[in-house]
Amino acid sequence: MSRIYALVDCNSFYVSCERVFDPSLEGKPVVVLSNNDGCAVSRSTEAKKWIPMGAPIHKHTKDVILHDIKCFSSNYTLYSDMSARVMSVLNKFTPDIEIYSIDEAFLSLKGFERRDLQEYGEEIRKTVLKWTGIPVSVGIGETKTLAKVANRVAKKMPELGGVFSIYNNPKRDEILSRIDVSDIWGIGRAYTRLLKSNGIYSALELKNTADTFIRKRMTVVGYRTALELRGTSCIEIENVEPEKKEILRSRSFGHDVFELNELREAVSMHASRAGEKLRQQNSVARYISVFLKTNKYKDGPQYNNSMGTYLPEPTSYTPDFIKTAHMLLDNLYKPGYRYKKAGVMLAEICPDNAVQLNLFYTSRNLAGHMEIMDAMDEINMVWGRDTIKYASSGIKKPWAMKRNMVSPRYTTNWNELPITKAS
Repeated sequence: MSRIYALVDCNSFYVSCERVFDPSLEGKPVVVLSNNDGCAVSRSTEAKKWIPMGAPIHKHTKDVILHDIKCFSSNYTLYSDMSARVMSVLNKFTPDIEIYSIDEAFLSLKGFERRDLQEYGEEIRKTVLKWTGIPVSVGIGETKTLAKVANRVAKKMPELGGVFSIYNNPKRDEILSRIDVSDIWGIGRAYTRLLKSNGIYSALELKNTADTFIRKRMTVVGYRTALELRGTSCIEIENVEPEKKEILRSRSFGHDVFELNELREAVSMHASRAGEKLRQQNSVARYISVFLKTNKYKDGPQYNNSMGTYLPEPTSYTPDFIKTAHMLLDNLYKPGYRYKKAGVMLAEICPDNAVQLNLFYTSRNLAGHMEIMDAMDEINMVWGRDTIKYASSGIKKPWAMKRNMVSPRYTTNWNELPITKAS
C-alpha cells in the first residue's frame, strides 16, 4: 500500500490571526512585526507589494503612510492559541499528524487511496476555515517532500483554490521542472550553491541526478531528498515532538540597558521561562549559561560575551537557575556599555526520572522543590502567565521589548475577550 502525505500550511498565519478578530482588515495591507516592532515577519498579500519579508519597518515609513498599511506587534499568546485550535481541527481528519511548526502540519493519509484526494484536501481547507477562521493551503503527495512541493504550487496558483495534489499526477515532472532547487525542503544555501555550480537548477534535475554524485557530494540528507522527489518515502511522520536538547530564552530590550539591576531582572525572567519549558517536557538540566550583547548596528563600544557553569546536580528548580544565572551575570557585566540583549540557555538536558545525584551535595529537598514548581506551573496555567512569579524578575520592567501596536489576547484573557453587540 502506497503512502500519502498532506502538508497543511496556514496562509500569512500571524496576519490571518489578526483578521479573525478584526474583519475590517480583510482585503487591506497588513504587516505583523518582530520583537521590538522591528522587522516584517508576516505580510498579507496586499502588503507584499511594498514591504519585503524581514524588512525593518522604519525603512518603509513612507510606504506605510502612503498605502495605509496596518502594522501590529507580535502577539504570540494569541497566535499560539489559534495554532492549537487549527491543529485540533486537523486531528479530526487523521490521528497520524506531525505538528511541524506553529503554522504547519504534516498529515498521513495512508488508507485514503480510494478517496478523491483533491476533494478531501478541499474538505480539510473548508473545515479549518469554518471552525477557526484561518485560511490554509493543502499540498498532497507520496512523500513529505512532494507534499511540500504541492503545497507551494497550491499557494502560487490561486486558481487551484488552495489545494493541490501531486499524488500520481501525470504532470509531476513538468511541475518539478518549474521548482527552483533552492525552494526544495531540506536544501539550504550551501547545497543550493553546490547544485547550481554543477548545473542542477530545478527539482526535476535533482530528482534525475546520479546517485553516485548525490551520495558523494551531499551525504545521506541529499540522497534522501532525491529519493523523496522520486516518490520513495524516507521521512516518516513524527507523532511525538522530540525533547529539546537545549533550551534558550532571550529577548532584545525595548531600549538600551546600562544598569546591572535591570539586566538581573531580565536574566531572572529568562531563567524562569526556561525552567517552565524544561518541566513541560519532564526534564532536568545540568548546565546553564548566560550571554550579553550590545547593538552591533549602533556606534559606540561593543561587547558580546557569555559564561556558563555546571550545576551541582541536574535540576528543574527555578530558584537554582536564577541564583546561578545572577552569579554568571555579575561576572559578565561591564559598566559603560549599551546592552541590547541578554539570554539564558539550559543544556545537558535529560529526563527527570534518570537523574544521577551528587553524593556530596547536601542542600537538597527534591520533593519540596517539585511541589513548589508544580503549584506555580498549575496556577500560571489556569490563571495566565505571571499570575505568580519571582520578584527578582521585576515589576515595571522598563527594559521589556517594545509592543506598541499589540492587539488584545482575544482567546486567553478574560479582560480582553471580544465583545459582540446585536442591534
